[in-house]
Amino acid sequence: HKEDCKVALAVGKVLPQISQELEEAVQGMKKGGRLIYVGAGTSGRLGILDASECPPTFGTEPGQVVGVIAGGDTAMRNAIEGAEDRYDLGAADMEEIGVNERDTVVGITASGSARYVLGALEKAKERHAATAVICNTFPGTAAAAADVAIIPVTGPEAIMGSTRMKAGTAQKMVLNMLSTATMIKLGKVYHNLMVDLCPSNAKLKDRSARIVMQAAGVSRQEAETALEQAEGSPKLAILRLLCGCGLDTAKEMLEQESTIRKALQNYEENSCGSLSAV
Repeated sequence: HKEDCKVALAVGKVLPQISQELEEAVQGMKKGGRLIYVGAGTSGRLGILDASECPPTFGTEPGQVVGVIAGGDTAMRNAIEGAEDRYDLGAADMEEIGVNERDTVVGITASGSARYVLGALEKAKERHAATAVICNTFPGTAAAAADVAIIPVTGPEAIMGSTRMKAGTAQKMVLNMLSTATMIKLGKVYHNLMVDLCPSNAKLKDRSARIVMQAAGVSRQEAETALEQAEGSPKLAILRLLCGCGLDTAKEMLEQESTIRKALQNYEENSCGSLSAV
C-alpha cells in the first residue's frame, strides 16, 4: 500500500504530457480518426480494457477506441511472453488495422523497450499517425520513438520486476485520463453526466433515466417518456427537454454541435427566449 501511494504522485508530474496527447487524439477523432492503444502483456490488457469500456460508457463506435495486444486475443487470457520481442509483429498489426494520419497510436510499455511496441510506433509514424508512449522508466527507448512521451516513473516494485503492480496502476490511471478527457472534449459528457451512454441493460437504462432527470430537472416519468421519444438517447432527450424542440430539430442541432452546451447556446442565440437551465 505504501508503494501504491506513490503512483498518483508520479502521474501528477506528467499531466502536461497527458494533456498534450489528448488534444492530439481529440483533433484526430473529430476528423474520423481512432485512438489506438498498443502493448504487450499487462500493458496490452490495460489498453484493451480501457478501449472496451468506451462504447457502453460514452457511446463510441466499436472501432473508435481500439486496443491491440501482442499475440492477439489469446494473449488476453494467456501469457505469450515472446510476442513482446517481435518488432515485426507490432508493425504488421498496425498495417492490419490500417493506421492512418487521422489516428492517434499510444504505445504502452512499462520498461519503455518492448520491441513489439517500438515496431508499432515506428509503423504508425511512417503512416503519419500521431504517436505517444506511456512508460514507467526514464529514459526508455520508446520515448524517442513517439511524438509525446508520458513517463510516470513509479520506481522499483514491491516484488522486483512485477510491473503489473505500480507500473500497471499508473498506466491505468493515465489511460483513464486520456480516454475520459478525450470523450469530454468530443461532447460525450454534459456537466459530469455521461449523456452518450448506451442503455444496453437494466442498470444502464435506470442510469439513463437518472441522468435525464438530473440534467433536465424532470420527474422519472417525464425522463422515461423523453428517452422513449428520443430513441433511448439521453443526449437527445435532455436537449429536447431543455429547449422544447422536436426530435428532428434536436438531431440537427447535435449534428452541427456535438455538445449539449454548445447546441443550447446556439439555440438561445437564434431564439428570443432564455434557457436558464444551461
